[in-house]
Amino acid sequence: MTRAVLAAALLGLTMSGPAATEISHTILSFDDLDGWAEDDHGKALKAFRETCADMKDPDWRALCALAADRIDAKAFFELFFRPVMIEDQGEPLFTGYFEPELRGSLSPTDRFRYPVYRMPPEARDARKWISRREIETGNVLEGRGLEIAWVNDPVDLFFLQIQGSGRIRLENGGSIRVGYAGSNGHDYRSIGVELIRRGIYDAHQVSAEVIRNWVRRNPVEGEELLRHNPSYVFFRPVNHVPSEEGPLGAMNRSITPMRSVAVDPAFVPLGAPVWIEKDGEDPLRRLMVAQDTGSAIKGAQRADIFFGTGKAAGQMAGKLKDAGRMMVLLPIQRAYAVLPEGAE
Repeated sequence: MTRAVLAAALLGLTMSGPAATEISHTILSFDDLDGWAEDDHGKALKAFRETCADMKDPDWRALCALAADRIDAKAFFELFFRPVMIEDQGEPLFTGYFEPELRGSLSPTDRFRYPVYRMPPEARDARKWISRREIETGNVLEGRGLEIAWVNDPVDLFFLQIQGSGRIRLENGGSIRVGYAGSNGHDYRSIGVELIRRGIYDAHQVSAEVIRNWVRRNPVEGEELLRHNPSYVFFRPVNHVPSEEGPLGAMNRSITPMRSVAVDPAFVPLGAPVWIEKDGEDPLRRLMVAQDTGSAIKGAQRADIFFGTGKAAGQMAGKLKDAGRMMVLLPIQRAYAVLPEGAE
């Protein structure tokens, strides 16, 4: 599973799962979707095709076969799907995530001295291995050939671990793509929550960019702050994904900027189209596809929008924390099957 653990994790945003809540399903019409007629449904259909062939259930696979030949994307969705509002007792929340881009080298230098590690076998075999502090201040990983590359910024490396995947731009002009390989088994501790606890910031002030800037302004205290989180993520090279395509999501396919979202698969089937109505300062009305997951993405009305690769995408993703609503587009028979007995 891809670790799309994003700004939500930094802020300690989690929601209870279906076992602890009452779940309701409401079938809507496409006329009920604000902005539906104005969206580019063709872009959503293209994203849907990326992963629908990997869906196992016959009704989804049949629709995937039809999607390969359809030209009128809007008609395709309206003819074969129904929007379903799935709600639990949690408040709706939209956040954003991105694929970081770091500067790095295949060899350590004075500038590039922070290693990006492969997962050691003893960590893979253990339920809980040594902590971030022990990894960074000890020498247990040194001299074992586990380094994929070295990067120039410990803060960027920390955020790479939170995102779970990224690109490392090399000095020679090449690049390496890395993906999540595993962790040391320790629970994540929110850096944002710790800054609030210390009285450095109020809750409404904390964002990924605020945390990044504070650590860089306070390098000694900043390193200690990052080690407040004992969780440590290891990586693997991802060489088979073309550079022009997005990183791999939870379905092991490339995800699409502003058309892919991370969801809680306990409520939303991976691969399903979802209609997003995000409110806030910059409202968004768009058909996307649920193609990723994240350990901080819990709840029926919880979604993380993929913004793309690099610094600009990261700045936009880090600012997003808005309310709204999300509807899942389900095949017609499946949509009516989730209703309680006697409901219409």
